[in-house]
Amino acid sequence: MIGKPVGGEHRSKDVAGPNVVRRLYDWVLHWADTPYGLPALFVLALAEASFFPIPPDPLLIALCLGIPALSLRFAAIATFSSVVGGLVGYAIGAGAWTLFQDWFFVYVPGVSPESFASVQGLYDRYDFWAVFLAGLTPLPYKVFTISAGVFSINIGIFVVASVLSRGLRFFILAGLIYRYGDAITRFIDRYFNFLALAFGVLLVGGFLVVEVLL
Repeated sequence: MIGKPVGGEHRSKDVAGPNVVRRLYDWVLHWADTPYGLPALFVLALAEASFFPIPPDPLLIALCLGIPALSLRFAAIATFSSVVGGLVGYAIGAGAWTLFQDWFFVYVPGVSPESFASVQGLYDRYDFWAVFLAGLTPLPYKVFTISAGVFSINIGIFVVASVLSRGLRFFILAGLIYRYGDAITRFIDRYFNFLALAFGVLLVGGFLVVEVLL
C-alpha cells in the first residue's frame, strides 16, 4: 500500500455538503489508499500534461502525506511523467492537430481558436519563459504543450523549460511535506475547506487567464 488518506474518515464527516472539489480530493485520496497510488500518479501526471483537465498535485500531496519519507521519490515520478506527457502533447500538436483540434476546443474550457493562436505570440516574445510559467503555475499546461507542437517551438527549449518548471512545482510540494510532514498534515486537516476552495479557484482561474489575457 502506497499511502493513506490524510485525516482519516473523521474529516469526511466533518465537511458538510458535497461539492465537486471535495469529491475530486476524495477521489485522488482513494488512489493513495490503494496499491495503485504510484501508477495512478504516473498516469494522472502524464494525462494532465497532454489532455486531462485535472492536475496531479492533490494525489501527489496525498501520497507524500501517507509516506513522507518517500516524498521526493513521488515528486521525481510526477516530474518525469509530466514531462513525458508534455512531449505527448507536443507530438499531438506537431503531428495530429488537425484530428484533435475540434475536440480540444470543445473539451478544454475557456480556450477558443483565437486565444489558442495568441499563444504563438507568447512564444515569439518569451520563448522559454512561456513554457516555464505554464508548467509552474495554474495555467493549463496542456494548452502550452500542444500549442508548442503546433507552432514548432524548439524541442530542446521545450524539454528544459518543462523539466525545470514541473520539477520545481512538484519538488516544492514534496519537499515541504518531507521536511514538515506532521505539521503539514495538521494544517491540511484544520484548513481543508479553505485549501479545497483555493484549489478550485486556481484550477478555474488558470483557464480564465488563458481566455481573458490571450
